[in-house]
Amino acid sequence: MKVKTILVSQPEPANENSPYTRLKDKHNLKIDFRPFIHVEGVDAKDVRRQKIDFADYSCVILTSRNSVDHFFRLAEEMRFKVSDTTKYFCQSEAVAFYLQKYVVYRKRKIYVGQKSLNDLEAVFKKFSDEKFLLPSSDILKPATPDFLDGLGIDWTRAQLYKTVVSDLSDLRDVSYDVLVFFSPSGIESLLHNFPDFEQNNTKIAVYGNTTVQAADEAKLRIDIKAPSDETPSMTMAIEKYIASNSK
Repeated sequence: MKVKTILVSQPEPANENSPYTRLKDKHNLKIDFRPFIHVEGVDAKDVRRQKIDFADYSCVILTSRNSVDHFFRLAEEMRFKVSDTTKYFCQSEAVAFYLQKYVVYRKRKIYVGQKSLNDLEAVFKKFSDEKFLLPSSDILKPATPDFLDGLGIDWTRAQLYKTVVSDLSDLRDVSYDVLVFFSPSGIESLLHNFPDFEQNNTKIAVYGNTTVQAADEAKLRIDIKAPSDETPSMTMAIEKYIASNSK
């Protein structure tokens, strides 16, 4: 079956020159974007219920822009003035750059990993006598707590936001040749919104091992998979599939 329409279960890229735009133009595709999940913040009562007091922590571990937003949102909601001496441990440069939305970058102690928190192992150990706060969602990959536990530092997780299934009821009568997923939560949202979903000729594209596992457990047929050595990105995997099925 020739691919003509694709639904990507993520927000549309802000960059108009994204790989999806090039893929769309090259193969004359209709590509729509729709988040299958979204993030909702918890309130101050939820934080207090977790027995979290921001004043107890001199170091904050930030793994995403959501963690930045919700840490400062709740600090304001709880009327907590974040100290100028607070140390920030950012998972990547993108997270550190986003932090500038809330703090004057040059006046803060900010430590940045190249790709992951593991890059900051030596820095964490340098401040092993201090207390660390990890703002997170209700879903947290085991690798992060495993890494922090292995360091032997005093750290606490604060669930400041949660991942929620989006309402997709308006898509019930809309069909696409390919559905693209990047997380197990996206698969969960599909089945939550459409419990009677039948795949038939619809192609399922998945990114990452945990998404593959979720699709397998949902008994979905996986037609496109990334990353791989040959196709490290989803757009490359889709293009390879299109090329192999147009012969």
